[in-house]
Amino acid sequence: MSSLWNRVKPEIIIEPHGPEAKRILGEAGLPEDYPQPVARRAGGVFIEDVDGNVIMDFISGRCTVNVGYGHPRLLKVLHEQADKVTHGLIEERFKLERELSRIVPGPGLKKILYAHSGSAANDAAIKVARWVTGRPYIIAFTGAYHGVTYGAMAVSSYRLEMVRGFGPHVPGVHHMPYPYCFRCPMGNWPDVCELECLSYIENYAFRSYLPPDEVAAVIVEPVAGDAGWHVPPKQWMKGLAELCSKHGILLISEEVQTGFGRMGEWFGIQHFGVDPDMVVMGKAMAGGVTPMSGVAVREDLLDRRHGERPSHGHTMGGHPVGVATALENIEIIRSEQLLDRTRIEGEYLKGRLVDMWEEHPIIGDVRGVGLLIGVEIVDPEKHQETDDPAPGMADEICRFCFRRGLWTIRMGAYGTGVLRIAPPLVTSIQQLDIALDILTEAITETEKKSGIKMPAQGGSTEGGEELEEHHRQGRPEG
Repeated sequence: MSSLWNRVKPEIIIEPHGPEAKRILGEAGLPEDYPQPVARRAGGVFIEDVDGNVIMDFISGRCTVNVGYGHPRLLKVLHEQADKVTHGLIEERFKLERELSRIVPGPGLKKILYAHSGSAANDAAIKVARWVTGRPYIIAFTGAYHGVTYGAMAVSSYRLEMVRGFGPHVPGVHHMPYPYCFRCPMGNWPDVCELECLSYIENYAFRSYLPPDEVAAVIVEPVAGDAGWHVPPKQWMKGLAELCSKHGILLISEEVQTGFGRMGEWFGIQHFGVDPDMVVMGKAMAGGVTPMSGVAVREDLLDRRHGERPSHGHTMGGHPVGVATALENIEIIRSEQLLDRTRIEGEYLKGRLVDMWEEHPIIGDVRGVGLLIGVEIVDPEKHQETDDPAPGMADEICRFCFRRGLWTIRMGAYGTGVLRIAPPLVTSIQQLDIALDILTEAITETEKKSGIKMPAQGGSTEGGEELEEHHRQGRPEG
């Protein structure tokens, strides 16, 4: 394990997937080109697969291993706790609750409802919102991915295959347009945007089909995750919070992917100067060594029912091993100054990606905060008002990277293709440079293979000056 922590670059012995990985995938009924390493062991930012290849993880196990694979301090606590007790109520559960109450944004104490997955935590948030307010409706946003259980699926709208065949769905959910500034859902360009996607809620939904006094909560990702890392304008998020306050609607910040340092703050919502009523946590909560999730709810909200408490729990919620590792995970982030490091390295990473954007016409947009960045891949030969989505090219880039020992994946709602760039918070600048060199090579080869005409200078294509100006203005804050 320590040898992987000490590595700087990937090493390919036989192009993945090799024979052993193909055998395992075949026996599992999965295709030979399944876009994920078949791991033998992992450490730091690297995964060693069953054929001996050492692959750099550029997505943190989908934002789960923020402090790296197998952090020695996490493993030590895990083994110590497993030697003591592995089920039941322990004091550390309440220590974790107090620690989370300190780092979760917003004044006052918070009550933690523990769960074991992001989906289950989102279900809990919906239940609590309805229980606290006595109201039936929930507002969610287009392109969102919140999970696969029925409550979480109902507030999601990521891809058709995630909902097709599973209806009818949990009722009472209304989806509103999320500010996807590169492809504005209201048809605007950034220089003329007046946040119509926000005013739509107040001026249309609340005046025609959705009584605001019957809305329990708004559930929102500070950055729309699997939709393609869409960063909303700060004034949009502030306006949304003001709208909720005006109508007595609870604001739920869904931080399953954006929490625990990913954006250079404990939680992503802190970048917007907004205090939510609830924060949904998951994935990196226990450093990825054990499933762990939860919802932080303002204590005063639960007092509205005069001593009653919502009846909600899981057999494995607040599991002793998860609790112990979650406490240590917080201390690692704090003592290793990973919030500061993420801000610094995030600026460096985004800077290099923006430079690549100027040089490669198939990069349509670069957006993100901290070590959470999306690179949208487009077909510049077909652009109209904005470049056409190119998910096939994004997949080709990911396949090339994987063959060179770099694991990234394609995401994106609305048929788009966005490269997911989210390395562990412990990744070094040197490792980032190595990964970005591989990515640059992959993008260059994909452009050549696709017959994309390279510009003489800069990133604009022939006849695309207006589009390039749109790109510059659309670069998000942070």
